Amino acid sequence: MSFYTDPKYLKERIILAAKGFCIGTADIIPGVSGGTMAFILGIYREFIAAIKSFDLAALTALLRLDFREAAARPHFGFIVPLAIGIVAALLFFTRVVQLPQLLLDYPEQIYGLFFGLIGGSILVLLRDLDGIAGAEIFTLVAGAVIGYIVFNMVPIQTPDAGWFIFIAGVLAICAMMLPGISGSFVLLLLNKYTYVFTAIGYFKLAVLLPFAGGALAGLVFFSRLLSYILERWYRLTVVFITGLLLASLTVIWPFQQRVYESAGDDSLLVDTHPVFPTELSRPALTSFILIICGIIVVLGIRRLHKAEAPEN
Repeated sequence: MSFYTDPKYLKERIILAAKGFCIGTADIIPGVSGGTMAFILGIYREFIAAIKSFDLAALTALLRLDFREAAARPHFGFIVPLAIGIVAALLFFTRVVQLPQLLLDYPEQIYGLFFGLIGGSILVLLRDLDGIAGAEIFTLVAGAVIGYIVFNMVPIQTPDAGWFIFIAGVLAICAMMLPGISGSFVLLLLNKYTYVFTAIGYFKLAVLLPFAGGALAGLVFFSRLLSYILERWYRLTVVFITGLLLASLTVIWPFQQRVYESAGDDSLLVDTHPVFPTELSRPALTSFILIICGIIVVLGIRRLHKAEAPEN
Protein backbone atom coordinates (compact mmCIF):
# COMPACT_ATOMS: atom_id res chain seq x y z
CA MET A 1 0.00 0.00 0.00
CA SER A 2 1.30 3.48 -0.85
CA PHE A 3 2.41 5.61 2.09
CA TYR A 4 0.10 8.45 1.01
CA THR A 5 -2.95 6.16 0.72
CA ASP A 6 -2.36 4.44 4.07
CA PRO A 7 -5.61 4.96 6.06
CA LYS A 8 -3.65 5.78 9.23
CA TYR A 9 -1.57 8.40 7.41
CA LEU A 10 -4.66 9.96 5.82
CA LYS A 11 -6.43 10.04 9.19
CA GLU A 12 -3.49 11.87 10.75
CA ARG A 13 -3.49 14.45 7.93
CA ILE A 14 -7.24 15.03 8.32
CA ILE A 15 -6.79 15.53 12.06
CA LEU A 16 -3.98 17.99 11.38
CA ALA A 17 -6.18 19.90 8.94
CA ALA A 18 -8.90 20.06 11.62
CA LYS A 19 -6.37 21.41 14.12
CA GLY A 20 -5.27 23.96 11.51
CA PHE A 21 -8.92 25.01 11.19
CA CYS A 22 -9.02 25.62 14.95
CA ILE A 23 -5.80 27.66 14.78
CA GLY A 24 -7.15 29.72 11.87
CA THR A 25 -10.39 30.34 13.76
CA ALA A 26 -8.46 31.58 16.79
CA ASP A 27 -6.39 33.91 14.60
CA ILE A 28 -9.50 35.76 13.45
CA ILE A 29 -10.56 36.68 16.99
CA PRO A 30 -8.72 39.70 18.48
CA GLY A 31 -7.06 38.69 21.74
CA VAL A 32 -6.94 34.96 20.91
CA SER A 33 -3.64 33.61 19.60
CA GLY A 34 -3.19 30.87 17.03
CA GLY A 35 -0.09 29.91 19.01
CA THR A 36 -2.29 29.48 22.08
CA MET A 37 -4.57 27.17 20.12
CA ALA A 38 -1.54 25.16 18.98
CA PHE A 39 -0.58 24.83 22.65
CA ILE A 40 -4.11 23.73 23.54
CA LEU A 41 -4.01 21.10 20.77
CA GLY A 42 -0.61 19.82 21.92
CA ILE A 43 1.25 20.59 18.68
CA TYR A 44 3.07 23.85 19.46
CA ARG A 45 6.65 22.54 19.29
CA GLU A 46 5.87 20.54 16.14
CA PHE A 47 4.20 23.65 14.70
CA ILE A 48 7.33 25.79 15.18
CA ALA A 49 9.66 23.00 14.00
CA ALA A 50 7.54 22.46 10.87
CA ILE A 51 7.66 26.15 9.95
CA LYS A 52 11.41 26.19 10.53
CA SER A 53 11.88 23.15 8.29
CA PHE A 54 10.27 24.92 5.34
CA ASP A 55 13.58 26.31 4.14
CA LEU A 56 15.13 27.45 0.86
CA ALA A 57 15.61 23.87 -0.34
CA ALA A 58 11.90 23.11 0.07
CA LEU A 59 10.93 26.36 -1.67
CA THR A 60 13.32 25.65 -4.55
CA ALA A 61 11.83 22.16 -4.98
CA LEU A 62 8.34 23.65 -5.12
CA LEU A 63 9.37 26.23 -7.71
CA ARG A 64 10.81 23.38 -9.83
CA LEU A 65 7.48 21.55 -9.33
CA ASP A 66 9.50 18.70 -7.81
CA PHE A 67 6.77 17.69 -5.38
CA ARG A 68 8.46 14.39 -4.44
CA GLU A 69 11.55 16.19 -3.14
CA ALA A 70 9.46 18.89 -1.46
CA ALA A 71 7.33 16.27 0.27
CA ALA A 72 10.50 14.59 1.52
CA ARG A 73 11.38 17.63 3.65
CA PRO A 74 11.31 16.80 7.38
CA HIS A 75 7.97 18.46 8.27
CA PHE A 76 6.33 19.14 4.93
CA GLY A 77 3.67 16.50 5.58
CA PHE A 78 2.80 18.31 8.80
CA ILE A 79 2.67 21.92 7.63
CA VAL A 80 0.65 21.41 4.41
CA PRO A 81 -2.54 19.91 5.97
CA LEU A 82 -2.21 22.36 8.86
CA ALA A 83 -1.96 25.28 6.42
CA ILE A 84 -4.95 23.97 4.46
CA GLY A 85 -7.00 23.97 7.66
CA ILE A 86 -5.87 27.51 8.59
CA VAL A 87 -6.70 28.92 5.14
CA ALA A 88 -10.05 27.12 5.15
CA ALA A 89 -10.92 28.72 8.50
CA LEU A 90 -9.91 32.19 7.29
CA LEU A 91 -12.10 31.86 4.19
CA PHE A 92 -15.00 30.20 6.02
CA PHE A 93 -15.15 32.81 8.77
CA THR A 94 -14.77 35.78 6.43
CA ARG A 95 -17.06 34.65 3.60
CA VAL A 96 -19.53 32.00 4.85
CA VAL A 97 -19.90 32.76 8.56
CA GLN A 98 -18.54 36.23 9.30
CA LEU A 99 -16.95 35.72 12.69
CA PRO A 100 -15.98 39.40 13.12
CA GLN A 101 -19.69 40.22 12.82
CA LEU A 102 -20.61 37.48 15.31
CA LEU A 103 -18.17 39.09 17.74
CA LEU A 104 -20.21 42.27 17.43
CA ASP A 105 -23.56 40.47 17.81
CA TYR A 106 -22.66 37.89 20.51
CA PRO A 107 -19.43 39.08 22.18
CA GLU A 108 -20.15 37.62 25.63
CA GLN A 109 -20.82 34.11 24.35
CA ILE A 110 -17.89 33.88 21.92
CA TYR A 111 -15.37 35.48 24.25
CA GLY A 112 -16.73 33.29 27.06
CA LEU A 113 -15.78 30.14 25.15
CA PHE A 114 -12.31 31.43 24.37
CA PHE A 115 -11.83 32.64 27.95
CA GLY A 116 -12.48 29.06 29.03
CA LEU A 117 -10.08 27.69 26.43
CA ILE A 118 -7.27 30.01 27.53
CA GLY A 119 -8.06 29.51 31.22
CA GLY A 120 -7.88 25.75 30.70
CA SER A 121 -4.57 26.16 28.88
CA ILE A 122 -3.12 28.02 31.87
CA LEU A 123 -4.22 25.21 34.18
CA VAL A 124 -2.59 22.64 31.90
CA LEU A 125 0.67 24.60 31.67
CA LEU A 126 0.86 25.12 35.44
CA ARG A 127 0.19 21.43 36.01
CA ASP A 128 2.91 20.42 33.55
CA LEU A 129 5.39 22.82 35.18
CA ASP A 130 4.76 21.09 38.54
CA GLY A 131 5.50 24.24 40.51
CA ILE A 132 7.63 27.31 39.83
CA ALA A 133 10.25 29.00 42.01
CA GLY A 134 13.13 31.49 41.94
CA ALA A 135 13.81 33.07 38.57
CA GLU A 136 10.71 31.37 37.14
CA ILE A 137 8.46 33.51 39.36
CA PHE A 138 10.15 36.65 38.01
CA THR A 139 9.72 35.32 34.45
CA LEU A 140 6.01 34.64 35.07
CA VAL A 141 5.46 38.17 36.41
CA ALA A 142 7.48 39.69 33.54
CA GLY A 143 5.34 37.82 31.00
CA ALA A 144 2.15 39.01 32.69
CA VAL A 145 3.31 42.64 32.92
CA ILE A 146 4.56 42.77 29.31
CA GLY A 147 1.37 41.11 28.11
CA TYR A 148 -0.81 43.55 30.07
CA ILE A 149 1.05 46.55 28.62
CA VAL A 150 0.76 45.23 25.05
CA PHE A 151 -2.90 44.26 25.38
CA ASN A 152 -3.84 47.71 26.69
CA MET A 153 -2.09 49.71 24.00
CA VAL A 154 -4.28 52.13 22.07
CA PRO A 155 -4.80 51.60 18.31
CA ILE A 156 -2.82 54.02 16.17
CA GLN A 157 -3.47 55.62 12.81
CA THR A 158 -1.39 53.93 10.10
CA PRO A 159 -1.02 54.20 6.30
CA ASP A 160 -2.51 51.76 3.77
CA ALA A 161 0.66 51.68 1.66
CA GLY A 162 2.04 48.31 0.57
CA TRP A 163 5.24 48.69 2.61
CA PHE A 164 3.25 49.12 5.81
CA ILE A 165 0.95 46.19 4.99
CA PHE A 166 4.15 44.12 4.62
CA ILE A 167 5.27 45.22 8.11
CA ALA A 168 1.80 44.46 9.46
CA GLY A 169 2.09 40.94 8.02
CA VAL A 170 5.46 40.43 9.72
CA LEU A 171 4.20 41.61 13.12
CA ALA A 172 0.87 39.75 12.92
CA ILE A 173 2.44 36.39 12.01
CA CYS A 174 5.08 36.75 14.74
CA ALA A 175 2.30 37.40 17.25
CA MET A 176 0.35 34.42 15.92
CA MET A 177 3.29 32.09 16.61
CA LEU A 178 3.74 33.37 20.15
CA PRO A 179 1.07 32.01 22.53
CA GLY A 180 -0.76 34.72 24.41
CA ILE A 181 -0.44 37.47 21.79
CA SER A 182 -3.01 37.52 19.02
CA GLY A 183 -2.13 38.33 15.42
CA SER A 184 -5.60 39.85 15.02
CA PHE A 185 -5.03 41.97 18.12
CA VAL A 186 -1.80 43.30 16.59
CA LEU A 187 -3.76 44.19 13.46
CA LEU A 188 -6.25 46.01 15.67
CA LEU A 189 -3.42 48.00 17.27
CA LEU A 190 -2.16 48.87 13.80
CA ASN A 191 -5.69 49.79 12.72
CA LYS A 192 -5.57 47.17 9.95
CA TYR A 193 -7.94 44.45 11.25
CA THR A 194 -10.97 45.28 9.09
CA TYR A 195 -8.75 46.31 6.17
CA VAL A 196 -6.86 43.00 6.04
CA PHE A 197 -9.76 40.64 6.73
CA THR A 198 -11.93 42.39 4.16
CA ALA A 199 -9.10 41.86 1.67
CA ILE A 200 -8.96 38.15 2.60
CA GLY A 201 -12.70 37.76 2.19
CA TYR A 202 -12.75 39.45 -1.22
CA PHE A 203 -9.32 38.41 -2.56
CA LYS A 204 -7.94 41.94 -2.88
CA LEU A 205 -4.48 41.08 -4.18
CA ALA A 206 -3.14 44.61 -3.77
CA VAL A 207 -3.45 44.06 -0.01
CA LEU A 208 -2.99 40.29 0.17
CA LEU A 209 0.33 40.10 -1.69
CA PRO A 210 2.33 42.49 0.54
CA PHE A 211 0.63 41.07 3.65
CA ALA A 212 1.45 37.48 2.60
CA GLY A 213 5.03 38.54 1.82
CA GLY A 214 5.41 39.99 5.29
CA ALA A 215 3.83 36.92 6.86
CA LEU A 216 6.24 34.64 4.97
CA ALA A 217 9.23 36.72 6.06
CA GLY A 218 8.04 36.61 9.66
CA LEU A 219 7.54 32.85 9.49
CA VAL A 220 11.03 32.23 8.13
CA PHE A 221 12.93 34.35 10.65
CA PHE A 222 10.82 34.30 13.81
CA SER A 223 10.24 30.53 13.71
CA ARG A 224 14.01 30.03 13.86
CA LEU A 225 14.32 32.39 16.80
CA LEU A 226 11.49 30.65 18.65
CA SER A 227 12.96 27.23 17.90
CA TYR A 228 16.35 28.38 19.26
CA ILE A 229 14.73 29.70 22.45
CA LEU A 230 12.61 26.57 22.97
CA GLU A 231 15.60 24.27 22.53
CA ARG A 232 17.69 26.10 25.15
CA TRP A 233 15.22 27.56 27.63
CA TYR A 234 12.06 25.53 27.17
CA ARG A 235 10.85 25.67 30.78
CA LEU A 236 11.47 29.42 31.19
CA THR A 237 9.77 30.00 27.82
CA VAL A 238 6.68 28.10 28.95
CA VAL A 239 6.63 30.10 32.21
CA PHE A 240 6.85 33.38 30.23
CA ILE A 241 4.09 32.20 27.90
CA THR A 242 1.94 31.36 30.92
CA GLY A 243 2.39 34.96 32.09
CA LEU A 244 1.30 36.24 28.68
CA LEU A 245 -1.78 34.03 28.82
CA LEU A 246 -2.66 35.30 32.30
CA ALA A 247 -2.49 38.88 31.00
CA SER A 248 -4.60 38.01 27.95
CA LEU A 249 -7.48 36.99 30.23
CA THR A 250 -8.15 40.70 30.88
CA VAL A 251 -8.80 41.16 27.16
CA ILE A 252 -10.70 37.89 26.64
CA TRP A 253 -12.94 38.33 29.72
CA PRO A 254 -16.39 38.22 28.10
CA PHE A 255 -17.97 41.02 30.12
CA GLN A 256 -16.48 44.29 28.91
CA GLN A 257 -17.49 47.84 28.26
CA ARG A 258 -16.54 47.83 24.59
CA VAL A 259 -15.89 50.98 22.59
CA TYR A 260 -16.36 50.70 18.83
CA GLU A 261 -15.27 53.05 16.08
CA SER A 262 -16.77 53.28 12.61
CA ALA A 263 -14.50 51.80 9.91
CA GLY A 264 -16.30 52.19 6.59
CA ASP A 265 -19.27 49.83 6.66
CA ASP A 266 -17.87 47.99 9.71
CA SER A 267 -17.36 48.72 13.38
CA LEU A 268 -13.88 48.44 14.87
CA LEU A 269 -13.28 47.51 18.51
CA VAL A 270 -10.86 50.14 19.83
CA ASP A 271 -11.05 49.88 23.64
CA THR A 272 -12.34 47.60 26.40
CA HIS A 273 -12.85 47.84 30.16
CA PRO A 274 -13.51 44.58 32.08
CA VAL A 275 -16.67 44.59 34.23
CA PHE A 276 -18.67 41.98 36.13
CA PRO A 277 -22.34 41.37 35.23
CA THR A 278 -24.75 42.89 37.75
CA GLU A 279 -27.46 40.36 36.93
CA LEU A 280 -27.49 36.79 35.65
CA SER A 281 -29.16 37.38 32.29
CA ARG A 282 -29.47 34.67 29.65
CA PRO A 283 -26.39 35.91 27.69
CA ALA A 284 -24.37 36.07 30.93
CA LEU A 285 -25.46 32.58 31.98
CA THR A 286 -24.65 31.23 28.51
CA SER A 287 -21.23 32.86 28.70
CA PHE A 288 -20.43 31.26 32.07
CA ILE A 289 -21.53 27.88 30.73
CA LEU A 290 -19.27 28.32 27.71
CA ILE A 291 -16.36 29.27 30.00
CA ILE A 292 -16.78 25.96 31.82
CA CYS A 293 -17.16 24.12 28.50
CA GLY A 294 -13.94 25.70 27.23
CA ILE A 295 -12.01 24.55 30.30
CA ILE A 296 -13.43 21.03 30.00
CA VAL A 297 -12.53 20.89 26.29
CA VAL A 298 -8.90 21.86 26.96
CA LEU A 299 -8.52 19.38 29.81
CA GLY A 300 -10.12 16.68 27.65
CA ILE A 301 -7.83 17.41 24.69
CA ARG A 302 -4.80 17.34 27.00
CA ARG A 303 -5.90 14.02 28.46
CA LEU A 304 -6.31 12.49 25.00
CA HIS A 305 -2.95 13.91 23.87
CA LYS A 306 -1.14 12.40 26.88
CA ALA A 307 -2.91 9.08 26.33
CA GLU A 308 -1.66 8.98 22.73
CA ALA A 309 1.91 10.06 23.59
CA PRO A 310 3.33 6.60 24.48
CA GLU A 311 2.30 5.28 21.06
CA ASN A 312 4.04 8.10 19.14
